[in-house]
Amino acid sequence: MPDLLLELFSEEIPARMQAQAADALRKLVTDALVERGLMYEGAKAFVTPRRLALAVHGLPGRQSDMREEKKGPRVGAPEGAIQGFLKSAGLASIEEATIQSDPKKGDFYVAVVERPGRATTQVVAEIVPEIVRAFPWPKSMRWGAGTLRWVRPLHSILCTFGTEMEDPEVVRFEVDGIAASNITYGHRFLAPGAIEVRRLDDWLTKLEAAKVIADRDRRKAAIMADARDLALVHGLELVEDEGLLDEVCGLVEWPVVLIGTFEEAFLDIPDEVIRATIRANQKCFVLKDPRTGRLANRFILISNLAATDQGAAIVAGNGRVIRARLSDAKFFWDTDRRTKLEERLGKFKQITFHEKLGSQAERIDRIAALAREIAPKVGADPALAERAARLAKADLLTEVVGEFPELQGLMGRYYAEGEGLPAEIAAASEEHYKPQGPSDRVPSAPVSIAVALADKIDTLVGFWAIDEKPTGSKDPYALRRAALGVIRIVLDNNLRLPLQPLLVDATRPILGEAHYDTHPHDVFHLEALADKVVSNLLSNLARRLVKAPADAPAAEIARVEGLSLSADLAVDLLSFFADRLKVHVRERGARHDLVDAVFALPGQDDLLLIVRRVEALQRFLETEDGRTLLAGYRRAVNILRIEEKKDGARYEGPADARLLAEPAEERLAAAIETVKAQVKEAVAAEDFERAMGALSHLRAPVDAFFEAVTVNAPDPVLRINRLKLQDEIRSATRAIADFDRIEG
Repeated sequence: MPDLLLELFSEEIPARMQAQAADALRKLVTDALVERGLMYEGAKAFVTPRRLALAVHGLPGRQSDMREEKKGPRVGAPEGAIQGFLKSAGLASIEEATIQSDPKKGDFYVAVVERPGRATTQVVAEIVPEIVRAFPWPKSMRWGAGTLRWVRPLHSILCTFGTEMEDPEVVRFEVDGIAASNITYGHRFLAPGAIEVRRLDDWLTKLEAAKVIADRDRRKAAIMADARDLALVHGLELVEDEGLLDEVCGLVEWPVVLIGTFEEAFLDIPDEVIRATIRANQKCFVLKDPRTGRLANRFILISNLAATDQGAAIVAGNGRVIRARLSDAKFFWDTDRRTKLEERLGKFKQITFHEKLGSQAERIDRIAALAREIAPKVGADPALAERAARLAKADLLTEVVGEFPELQGLMGRYYAEGEGLPAEIAAASEEHYKPQGPSDRVPSAPVSIAVALADKIDTLVGFWAIDEKPTGSKDPYALRRAALGVIRIVLDNNLRLPLQPLLVDATRPILGEAHYDTHPHDVFHLEALADKVVSNLLSNLARRLVKAPADAPAAEIARVEGLSLSADLAVDLLSFFADRLKVHVRERGARHDLVDAVFALPGQDDLLLIVRRVEALQRFLETEDGRTLLAGYRRAVNILRIEEKKDGARYEGPADARLLAEPAEERLAAAIETVKAQVKEAVAAEDFERAMGALSHLRAPVDAFFEAVTVNAPDPVLRINRLKLQDEIRSATRAIADFDRIEG
């Protein structure tokens, strides 16, 4: 079957846009082909700095003929409906339609529309110009007198179609004066001439001969292989960087790997600063000396040119720029160390964290107080944790972090170590930002844990208090990441840390007098709300915040203490933690519905115990006892709900033992009492496996009850007592989880 080859040749495409553009071209073209009935066997996109290309394999030579019956209006319908039908069906008159009869709907018109299939080249010539004109570049431009918008000036279009056994034909179309052809061009400097190509293999071969590696993955592999080999020749190791590799791969069509040097004196700068400087300014890789474990005074650069001087001038030019940038970095590093971290803290008073949450200094005070509170719960020294929290953000005011924001925290550790501060403070400066992603490590030192938790909890509580919660896909303050960070820190360190008291305590200073004296516009200051409610808008917002009735007077709202709102925020935040925990446990293979089932119980704010309970519950439900008991539970609850809805009443246990008439219900009642006591004891001891084992003893009595007993007995007193016994089944399981929320 024939293959399609399409290439769009232009000036340099920004490296950051290339991968996305290749995916977009493949999807847009293949979707358009399929939509028109042209199925294909495979498609692959290619991208280099100067070309965006697509090969589609196994396309048919033409579309299939189509025959479609289009149903029209009933016979005798208004003239407007008839004319609309004729226009949509492409008929000249109603006589060209046939009439069909339906026993229920009567006679109606039907048009038989036959469309002969078109050649694939015609279809391609139709869809490609549309795709080019509407291509979704993040940024685009116009040039010359044309109207086409493209990421950079588009020079030529190659488009061929045909089988391997014949010469492919050029698909004839034009976009803004650029006619499609079978011509492409090689490397800008090494082989800039025109090249005539036929199909994909011919295109790849001839481009490589013209110093262009069109396959992005091949270019990346070539860069890595040559860089590793060159490093090895010099007795060094390449510091690999996938993000930098993606970027430099998008800058070259014919990668040539070269090595350069800089002065050893610059090695006094921290390795991370050297690497960030060289990476950001010259897109070069750094090398490590395996004997010392530190960086060497060498760098690897990727040129797009095989120079006649073996790259000496290119290396020299890059070296001059790198030396100048490292000189700046050394100046920043030396300047920063002249001022102690403690001395920088006063500047935070002039820096606003958020207009509704005060200055950075106020935030640091909150984090320090919270870290001191958390410290004994995680095995840290409270005074050390408080001091670490006060100093953890100080490096944000340094020159190095101002130049390289990605080094925040890490530079704080270097500066703290240089000042001779305790190792715990230095570590907390770096680690309190962690984890910043699913692959990032979690702090494990007690002081680092205390500061990291305090930082994340203050962030969550603060933005919750000003009603800046994540909505849909929008999360500008990374609150989901903060919540997942708290979850990972707690779980990975096996911490017993009830969250609700911490959330309430973290809320108080945000809702306190100091905050509102400096921010009088903030309606969250409830104790003085009566004076501030000057409009219906503020009044309605205040009522919503405190969940007050619509007709409650403003004075009554004003009497609501801040602690009430703190508790409300804590409960709302715990629900947010539950959602994040579901994501986390699902990635670890646990069932998210079980998190809902456990969180639904009152007082569930200990993440570690919740996960342990969820894991034990999942193992139990995977057993025969668990599955059978869940089925019995649902049967009992369904009966109970139906009867409660019918009677307009709620039947709550315990059942009256004197009214237990059948042996099966007597055994069930006795089993429930025994199991409830055993489950309560096991849960109190945090032995959830034993609790599940006790719960399994209900399986046989529940099965026997439904086998032998009619719940809806003719005697109303007996019926109600048996319904109460159903509620006792629900009550026994609720010591473990809310079984109503368990799916499947």
